[in-house]
Amino acid sequence: MSEVVTGDAVVVEVRIAQMPSRAVAIIIDMVVQFTILIAAYMLLGAFSAISDTAFSGAVMIVLVVLVLVGYPVLFETLTRGRSLGKLAMGLRVVGDDGSPERFRQALFRGLAGVMEFWMFSGAPALISSLVSQRGKRLGDIFSGTIVISERLPSDGGQAVLMPPPLAGWAATLELSQLPEEVVAAARQYLTRWHDLSPRVQHEMGVRIATQVAAFVSPAPPAGVPPHAYLSAVLAERRRREEARLARGSARVPYAGSAPPPAHPPHSVRPTPVPYGPPGPYAQPGPPQPQPAQPSHAQPGPPPQPSHGQGRPAGGPLPEPPPVTPGGFVPPQ
Repeated sequence: MSEVVTGDAVVVEVRIAQMPSRAVAIIIDMVVQFTILIAAYMLLGAFSAISDTAFSGAVMIVLVVLVLVGYPVLFETLTRGRSLGKLAMGLRVVGDDGSPERFRQALFRGLAGVMEFWMFSGAPALISSLVSQRGKRLGDIFSGTIVISERLPSDGGQAVLMPPPLAGWAATLELSQLPEEVVAAARQYLTRWHDLSPRVQHEMGVRIATQVAAFVSPAPPAGVPPHAYLSAVLAERRRREEARLARGSARVPYAGSAPPPAHPPHSVRPTPVPYGPPGPYAQPGPPQPQPAQPSHAQPGPPPQPSHGQGRPAGGPLPEPPPVTPGGFVPPQ
């Protein structure tokens, strides 16, 4: 993984394409180019008997330039950074700031590719990719581009856990308008939660939770931390998807009026570390081993205050620690 800074000063994490996948994509493109050259040579040879030899040679030179340079430039410009080989391997060329590839950048890459792959059999590209921290070949260095992978690895089937206090509220959510790109951003945030600094945890969480709340109703209870809100939304969305698949395969779906179980049977995990002080919400991310609890146990009431600490009975939910203040105000 690598981070790029966009023109709006936003840090975006991208997955740099690995050398094996790039090599396979280049081989596919070269095979396509070589096939086009053979077909053009055979077609030109059929008309060489009725045409001038010098004219045939000039036409062949133009065809070679068009195939070797025009093929990658044309495809990467029209498809925003994807040739046939990159399309097959799930790769894309983007600018150093994450912007789509432009014609000027594709032209520099195409011209450099003739020297790197056709004149020196890929040796300059291999050496440059090994030296560069982002795996850049000479064409990428000249044009200011990087090659990224759009096929993200599987998450290993790990499901986002439902915070037990929000299970009943989550069952009433309207999720039909929630866009996939917002869901992907929320899932990535929860996955990387433990790798972020406390300030970034809060700021990014509030921003993504506000985006999600614009498409989800009703509003969350007061004092819910952003990560708990996002976990509840994603867990409920996953539960409904699984219920829909169960109905399609003639299984009995969950149809009760009570809140759904906090931990589905396929994703039972140890109890996560609590968020800050003891409270009803749990941190996202990798859990730590805790004493096992019976699967039929229901979440009990939050701990009662003692010696003037904690929250008063019937009062609002506890707030996160000062370094990562929880809760956010959803749009009206």
